[in-house]
Amino acid sequence: MVSTRPQPQAAPTTASGSELRQHAAMHVFLETERLTLRRFTANDADILVELDSDPEVMHFITGGLPTPRREIETEILPAFLEYYERYAGYGFWAAIERSTGAFVGWLHFRPEREDDPDEVELGYRLRRSAWGKGYATEGSRALIEKGFVDLGVQRVHATTMVVNVASRRVMEKAGLRYVRTFHQPWPYPIPGDEHGDVEYALSAAEWHGG
Repeated sequence: MVSTRPQPQAAPTTASGSELRQHAAMHVFLETERLTLRRFTANDADILVELDSDPEVMHFITGGLPTPRREIETEILPAFLEYYERYAGYGFWAAIERSTGAFVGWLHFRPEREDDPDEVELGYRLRRSAWGKGYATEGSRALIEKGFVDLGVQRVHATTMVVNVASRRVMEKAGLRYVRTFHQPWPYPIPGDEHGDVEYALSAAEWHGG
């Protein structure tokens, strides 16, 4: 499972591939070789419910517990949509496989603090069917480049559990470097949480080769 923490905070999707492609065309943020990253819309609750209903996807987040539909509809999705209004160029992006139009997960690129958009947190959550294809790395690299080139970001960081080896590999492949190991309160007991979390980061100077 590829997932960072902390995160904000499935029934089969009802959106067809053609509908997802139509949404993507309307709300595209950026494109990579294989992915379209687009804004979420108010009609995307089903795909988020499906994503968060897979125990393997949620293993390093809730210990495998699904996110209740009501929480997605009343808290998580509205928070995603609010980001687009508050921050230009930042937020949560639905990752769409360009070859099929399928929703494969999401990535986020958001200010760590509301008053400091220079410091940005990177995160990702992908469907199990998309694991092992390099999508998280591809999307992360594109967001990092966008941040440093177009948005004036000065530092990107991401965190995950020490034992979440897959997520740590994504961070490393995206160019982030190990910074520290730390412990933080977490509401769900997860095997390996006694080892703590790790932070990886990359500065604009490092990215530009300075």
